[in-house]
Amino acid sequence: MVEKSVEVLTPEPDESARNARRIDGSAAGTGTAVAERDFAEVLGGLVKAEQISVDSHFFDDLCANSLVMAQFCARVRKRGDLPSVSMKDIYQYPTIRSLVTALAVEAPPPETSSAPEPAETVVPVDRRTYVLCGTAQTLIFLAYCFALGTVTARGFEWVSKGSGLVHLYLRSLVFGSAAMLALCLFPIAAKWILVGRWKPQEFPVWGLAYLRFWTVKVLVNANPMRFYVGNPLYVLYLRALGARIGKGVTILSRTVPVCTDLLTIGSGTVIRKESGFTGYRAHAGRIQTGHVTIGRDAFVGEKTVLDIGTSMGDRAQLGHASVLQSGESIPDGEHWHGSPAERTDVDYVRVPAARCGTLRRALFGLGTVVQLFVLWVPLSVGGAYLLLTEIPALNQVLGPGATHVTSATLYVDALILSAVLFFGSLVLGLVWLFTVPRLLSLTIKPDKVYPLYGLQYSLHRLIARMTNVKFFGWLFGDSSYIVHYLRFLGYDLSKVEQTGSNFGTHVQHESPYLTTVGSGTMVADGLSVMNAEFSGTSFRVSRTVIGPRSFLGNNIAYPSGGRTGENTLLATKVMIPLDGEVRENVGLLGAPCFGIPRTVERDTRFDHLRTGDEFRRNLAAKNRYNLRTMAFWLFVRWVHAFVLTAFALAALDMYGVFGQLMIALYLAITLAFTGCYFTLSERFITRFRSLEPKLCSIYDPYFWWHERLWKVPEHYLNLFSGTPYKTLLWRMLGVHIGKRVFDDGAGLTERTLTTIGDFCTLNQGSRIQCHSQEDGTFKSDHSVLGTGCTLGVNSLVHYGVTMGDHAQLGADAFLMKGEEMPAHARWVGNPAAEARGAAYRPVALNGSPQGHAAPGRG
Repeated sequence: MVEKSVEVLTPEPDESARNARRIDGSAAGTGTAVAERDFAEVLGGLVKAEQISVDSHFFDDLCANSLVMAQFCARVRKRGDLPSVSMKDIYQYPTIRSLVTALAVEAPPPETSSAPEPAETVVPVDRRTYVLCGTAQTLIFLAYCFALGTVTARGFEWVSKGSGLVHLYLRSLVFGSAAMLALCLFPIAAKWILVGRWKPQEFPVWGLAYLRFWTVKVLVNANPMRFYVGNPLYVLYLRALGARIGKGVTILSRTVPVCTDLLTIGSGTVIRKESGFTGYRAHAGRIQTGHVTIGRDAFVGEKTVLDIGTSMGDRAQLGHASVLQSGESIPDGEHWHGSPAERTDVDYVRVPAARCGTLRRALFGLGTVVQLFVLWVPLSVGGAYLLLTEIPALNQVLGPGATHVTSATLYVDALILSAVLFFGSLVLGLVWLFTVPRLLSLTIKPDKVYPLYGLQYSLHRLIARMTNVKFFGWLFGDSSYIVHYLRFLGYDLSKVEQTGSNFGTHVQHESPYLTTVGSGTMVADGLSVMNAEFSGTSFRVSRTVIGPRSFLGNNIAYPSGGRTGENTLLATKVMIPLDGEVRENVGLLGAPCFGIPRTVERDTRFDHLRTGDEFRRNLAAKNRYNLRTMAFWLFVRWVHAFVLTAFALAALDMYGVFGQLMIALYLAITLAFTGCYFTLSERFITRFRSLEPKLCSIYDPYFWWHERLWKVPEHYLNLFSGTPYKTLLWRMLGVHIGKRVFDDGAGLTERTLTTIGDFCTLNQGSRIQCHSQEDGTFKSDHSVLGTGCTLGVNSLVHYGVTMGDHAQLGADAFLMKGEEMPAHARWVGNPAAEARGAAYRPVALNGSPQGHAAPGRG
């Protein structure tokens, strides 16, 4: 940190002013001067300066950074004589004088100010209830596996009695169709039997009411109908679950609503992908359910959250990367965006309508059904049967005779079979990706409007699915080789300035052939390029251009027509503007976004390593290290495939002795093995040691080793969400985690740098990220959650953060690096700041002290 020593232009403080919690703007002289002096005193202690000028710029003159200013905000909050300051205030008013002036103008009179309501204290469940819930969940899973194994075994036995290809096809059609219908209808029936109709209520986690809720949630998400998102059949599925959905609704989000009876969507509405509207949330150790109401012809953007108790009127719009907090509503015809959402004039439906009536939707759905049952189902069942009977090794295992589990031949066969399938799929997959989607894309013209549910719509969605294979992004990401992969895929990457970390492992798009990324731009992770625009009846694809020499942080949805240009810093979770001037040579943060410094002194200290001969040597060394990382993880994943293949052959071999029980055991054993295997893989890399906070260049060998950790597969963790086993896995991975934590689907990037206190509540999609990368600089530090904290849906906690006991972070909030949340505080927004007013509770519980009703008819 560069020390500055400049004159403080403030008079001596007045004692009466010191006792005030706000700046009295009416007392123009004394109150403001005292506040300026006190702010300068706090800031001087952080930047190691005895005197601070009230006109010195925090970043340009004092060389502070966001971490230092977050500490400044935390120290100010602890002072009873100073007003609360947020990071947004710091960026908008980057001198002490402008900050004090703004706070004096914005502060409400004491008699009208509303103090924030403290967050609730978690009432923990006892250990006995916790253990019983986990045991019951295990038994439910095993029972489902046994039922699935029984149906599968009986079905294949019946299929095997057919003679000839025609009989095989017909029997595969009958059995496959019946099994598909059963898989689709069973979750619907289970929901109506176990719950009936959902209603607004709350109940504690781990109890009997929660067990019923969890069972329905898991079954609803396991339904094959979830793969028909974007299809009219998916709307029918939600209606069967109790949702009130009008005609002509298009849902593109793969987040499946759980409390469907509380969901109302008006005719003609469009909901973009990665939007959350589940009808429930986990809050302070309880599950709360509530209504989500969306009017006619409304629009819900990408990466949005509709919390419980929210509503949108007819023709209302909620922009991309936005959130409606519980209790909020958008009036008819208004457009809102941001976190927290606010009114805007931006029109997010920019594609003209087309002819797309009920008949077109019905024919599209009917065509999907015919294609599924006539083609894909019999091919899957019949193909699996032929695979088992025609491959000599498998036929030998299935044939009569002594068991082969103790024979080396079985494991040699598993070795060969897994290698052929794993590495063969890898090669053929790359060939397919680089050819077939490119040919299909020729049928779709950019900027041309097409009706939904036609040929072009089907091909567009097929291209998006085929070119967003997560495995290849995981394999090539965080290395120089991701550039070549994306370019072959269809990206226009201009003249590439190779850094060795141009893109992370999670990059998605809607059309790779209409994606342009400027020279010298780096992308951290979680970028979603939005090449397509939708209305209730039409869509079109357009080129999306990201400017040169820019840096994009994590979890950004970049739409076509985004108003950012050259040399911009797009901070994590920033909302990309669609109006106004093109932003260049500036940083953008928040939702809606506002300007911040493009870079600070701390992030430029390693710039000398990005040019010249030293850069070329470092890049070559990084490339070699990344190649070894890729080879290592390919080997690890192939070994995993080999073990699963050996388990499968052993289960088939012993099927004649134990029957369908072996299929159920196979499903259970593979799940347990997968969790333990990848856990041990990560701990092996870290040598069972904890990470340490770090500040280094991306050309430091430590960073290359840290990138290797990011490639640890974590998709399997979501299978354990909502169960005690998720906490057990986190503990095995090195997380310092307390007792009876409820994790509904959170993600932790640096496990050993994360501390989570007892009885915390982590919602679906929440994430604790103990690192940051900006241009060529990498930073990491501990993040600590106290006892009973709650992370809202899709919220993100950055590195160096401390949350006090029972603090609550709202849905889609972004808690920036270095922030300190006081105990019992409630923060919302992007960036997060203190929430005002009363906390939301489900309508049925307002005025009701108990709130213990079980889900169901009540």
